[in-house]
Amino acid sequence: MKNQRKKIGNNKSPTPESKFRSDFSICSKEKDLAGAISLFDSAVSQNLKLNLHHLNCFLYICSNSIEDNKDVAIDKGFSIFNHMISSKINPNEATITAVSRLAAAKDDADLSFELVKSLLKYNDKPRLRTYDPALFCYVKKSDAEKAYLVEKDILSMGLCLEEPEIAALLKVSAETGNEEKVYEYLHKLRIGVKCVNESTAEIITNWFKGETGAKVASRLKDCDMGRVKDMVLKNGGGWHGLGWITKGKWVLQRTTIDSNGVCCACKDQLACVDIGREETEKFAQSLMALAIERETRSNFTQFQNWLDEHNDFEAIVDGANIGLYQQNFAEGGFSVSQVEIVVKELYNRSKKWPLVILHDKRIRALLANPSNRELLEEWIERGVLYGTPVGSNDDWYWLYASVKLKCMLVTNDEMRDHIFELLGGNFFPRWKERHQVHYTFPKGKLQLQMPPPYSILIQESERGTWHVPLVSDHNDESLRTWLCISHSDLCKTCSEETSSSHVGITGKRKERSSS
Repeated sequence: MKNQRKKIGNNKSPTPESKFRSDFSICSKEKDLAGAISLFDSAVSQNLKLNLHHLNCFLYICSNSIEDNKDVAIDKGFSIFNHMISSKINPNEATITAVSRLAAAKDDADLSFELVKSLLKYNDKPRLRTYDPALFCYVKKSDAEKAYLVEKDILSMGLCLEEPEIAALLKVSAETGNEEKVYEYLHKLRIGVKCVNESTAEIITNWFKGETGAKVASRLKDCDMGRVKDMVLKNGGGWHGLGWITKGKWVLQRTTIDSNGVCCACKDQLACVDIGREETEKFAQSLMALAIERETRSNFTQFQNWLDEHNDFEAIVDGANIGLYQQNFAEGGFSVSQVEIVVKELYNRSKKWPLVILHDKRIRALLANPSNRELLEEWIERGVLYGTPVGSNDDWYWLYASVKLKCMLVTNDEMRDHIFELLGGNFFPRWKERHQVHYTFPKGKLQLQMPPPYSILIQESERGTWHVPLVSDHNDESLRTWLCISHSDLCKTCSEETSSSHVGITGKRKERSSS
């Protein structure tokens, strides 16, 4: 009898709520539009309570079904959104992103943008993806001014544009013939995107090949070319930012860059781009502020004063990193000989001693060993060894010195620790690329890996040529495709120079290779 009752109990029909939960789980996994619509309508007809998660899932399915069932997806999506608002459920960023996509799908860019701006009244913030539908819809309509307004709102929220957004703004600027904006977005690509995708390269190509691109003229006089060179130096190389400086028809070539950083098409030497003077100073100031905050103030101030008086170094050596390199074996310890090899190699290259930074405690321990004493005393006498105080973090010292003195830093430390994250800014990776020297000791022989001879990013030369690197699957940089964009008169001059002085150019290249 008990078993019979239990069997009857097990055959009991599921409640509408439990059936909805089961069907919703299947629907959210399969992302089927027809199933989602049916489930939503059924829940509403049964007066089931739908929460934000349920409704966002339905909206997501609608926004992802635009290509296959555009009209149905749009109509039902807005119906679901209206149900949410009438039910007094506050939308969040995911909600608005989905509905903004639906608005853009019916070419209502204004509504899409208004939806994004409405998020603030619901105490939520948009993400970059939230703005994309409105931005891309304005670009599709060639409404450049409103596209610029979307960009302004993105930046006001503290968000950063990525390649798709910059490429879209570049495209609408090119199509509407706004040469100043084209120039601006080329530089935003240079700053924010290392190598461009094929679709972005096509936008750039269409601009320079088009009629408007061919008509852009320099607003600088011949006497201003000295200013161009000064700006290139001030900015760290690779760009000047003063606007178009040549005029006439552009010549576009797909080419490669040789191992010395010379363009195989126009023969321009690409730059190893550093951070600019202002960024360098800000970087040094932020390092100083963080170091003083975390170190004993008097200790770091003393180092700053010492560095002001000993400011002729061209290289800083992270002594601990080199001395402990590959010493994790039974008899391993601090290898003074490895540090000595690095110091001698740097001296032989430049005839200037590098600055070695080590913990003071480590120096005292090494001096206690007679086999090390003479070498360390020589370094101390020459003023090329600085001991950081007990309890200090020597990272602050060697990094600050290399930034302040604008010199090379020999270390394998990739500087990924949290203290380096505090520095922020996209200039830190660029600074590392230009200043960090890696090293290895294969079979006990030192190999220094110097910074690359050129930077793989968009470059604007003082002659007005542009070089744009494309995304590549190759590990060999010599196989990377670049867009070389120059003027016909520059190409002609280069061709004449090549044919008339072929030997001289070849000699220069050989000289680069041997250096």
